[in-house]
Amino acid sequence: MNTSPHPAQLRVVAAAALLKPSLVLLLAGGAGASVAALYYSQPMLGILGPDIGSSARAVGLIPTLTQVGYALGIFFLAPLGDRFDRRLIILLKAALLCAALLLAAASPSLSVLLVASLVIGLAATMAQDIVPAAATMAPEVHRGKVVGTVMTGLLLGILLSRVVSGFVAEHWGWRAMFVLAAASIALVGACAWRMLPAFRPTTQLGYGALLRSLASLWHRHGALRRATWAQGLLSVGFSAFWSTLAVMLHGEPFHLGAAAAGAFGLAGAAGALVAPMAGRLADRRGPELVARLGAALVVLSFAAMAFAGLLQPGAQLWLLVAGAVGFDLGIQAALIAHQTIVYGIDPGARSRLNAVLFTGMFIGMAVGSALGALLLAKWRWIAVTALSALAATAALALRCWPQAKPGGLATCST
Repeated sequence: MNTSPHPAQLRVVAAAALLKPSLVLLLAGGAGASVAALYYSQPMLGILGPDIGSSARAVGLIPTLTQVGYALGIFFLAPLGDRFDRRLIILLKAALLCAALLLAAASPSLSVLLVASLVIGLAATMAQDIVPAAATMAPEVHRGKVVGTVMTGLLLGILLSRVVSGFVAEHWGWRAMFVLAAASIALVGACAWRMLPAFRPTTQLGYGALLRSLASLWHRHGALRRATWAQGLLSVGFSAFWSTLAVMLHGEPFHLGAAAAGAFGLAGAAGALVAPMAGRLADRRGPELVARLGAALVVLSFAAMAFAGLLQPGAQLWLLVAGAVGFDLGIQAALIAHQTIVYGIDPGARSRLNAVLFTGMFIGMAVGSALGALLLAKWRWIAVTALSALAATAALALRCWPQAKPGGLATCST
């Protein structure tokens, strides 16, 4: 059965609904604000645990469940953007995310906060509806620029969220941060209700068929599997670092508060700046090279941080800052490269291909959060950096493992 949309359906936005700079700014801000909700808790864990009466290991479940919710939301909810009006989906997720953040702020116990964290992850997939919406509305000649701008907002939301949450939690408490986050999502939702046009569905596939097509894409395309596994492994170290940093800095020998942990996000924000450069290098030299260079930089950064314990506390902090810059640069470069690889597989299935890639990525983050909290409690910080370095080494090996090409040739590529 031919499921290709009629050509008229591809004109999902009326010609009058031109993509104005204010709308691009809304999309970038909305993507950043929604994905930031995944990370607000991380710098606050050091003060959140004692306040709510939970151990460091127990509060480590908060970022874990948030990442699990996001991975589940990408897999089970993101494909709906091809089937229903994306404007309606964005508005519904904004309302759900706002409610979940307010529940987190009012949580009387860890169990309620864990439920709220799972729902926050599910609803924060609004970011994965905003990016395809931007690509759909953008004129073809400006599509790369528009999507790049929205992705920059998303990356800055990931990294600067820790700076904001650390500062707010230090001065007004962790509950105030969740209230502020809910207000930002409510503002995005109100602006989207006024400014976003309606989107016509591009497929009539039922929900079950949409999900089955994800499995079909996974089995058909080795390049998709390799990119997903590699980015997922890199995400293990990324999440293990950020989900345990606040607890580590709170103890010996630093005794630093949530604001200090959040300030590390300023170092990590450098990763957002590499996205355009990584894209241009991928265009000139191929995404495979960029993916390998990014993974190698992550390996070197975490390997260097493993030796931090041999230095004085002041030197340790500088090494941690340099390592945060290095591995964020590497992970963002690898992500851009893997998106380039995946989007080139089948232009007619980019939303679902993106769903597979990001599902693997956030499963890796959930695993990293869980293992990071466990390793920090049992074997301290050196175990966290060792895990991160080993996972990144596995990703680099996967990207460089010779893959057979037609004719029997093996190359170090996708």
